[in-house]
Amino acid sequence: MSFFSEWRTIFRAANRRDEFWRLNQCGLPTGDEMRNRSLIVCSALFVIAGALAVHAFAQADKTKRPSPPAKAEWKFADGKKITVEYSSPRMKGRKIYGGLVPFGEVWRAGANEATTFVTDANIDVGGKAVAAGSYTLFVIPDQNKWTLIVSNKTGEWGIPYPGESSDLMRADMKVSTLPAPVENFTIAFDKGATGCILRMDWETTRAYIEISKQK
Repeated sequence: MSFFSEWRTIFRAANRRDEFWRLNQCGLPTGDEMRNRSLIVCSALFVIAGALAVHAFAQADKTKRPSPPAKAEWKFADGKKITVEYSSPRMKGRKIYGGLVPFGEVWRAGANEATTFVTDANIDVGGKAVAAGSYTLFVIPDQNKWTLIVSNKTGEWGIPYPGESSDLMRADMKVSTLPAPVENFTIAFDKGATGCILRMDWETTRAYIEISKQK
């Protein structure tokens, strides 16, 4: 290396040292600091993107939820239907009624999104008129009887209950004791004397109400 080449190398090194000093004096990040900050930002973005991907997958594949979706359907003789869509929580060794689900309080009759009630026909639910349309179901469990609430408000998450001002009607549900515990909360329809019976089974409790098609 020539004499002049050595001096050019020394001069460049001195300039870099002076630049580093000026950046520190001004509080500005140096090259190494910038690289470290970029690495931290990229790592944070990667974690956020992963969390969003997991959330999107859980929403897309609802069957992977702890309380997966379920559906109950009743078809009248003329082909018109009643459809209930809900999420089915599991008992998992827990005390349900009077525990996880308190007595005397409004419950969404399931989990996750609100439990939907859609009827193609004008019907009577527990003797109360319900016109064809889409509704949301809530219940108030109690030891001796339940109250079924048919709400006009639809499309919401299962909680909070929108309030009595949104109720279409309320009707009493009868209660019986099941012979064996039911692990999965279940809504189903059975044939009734004048139409069908809507029932809700969980733990050792069955709550049910009669539904008939208006003439």
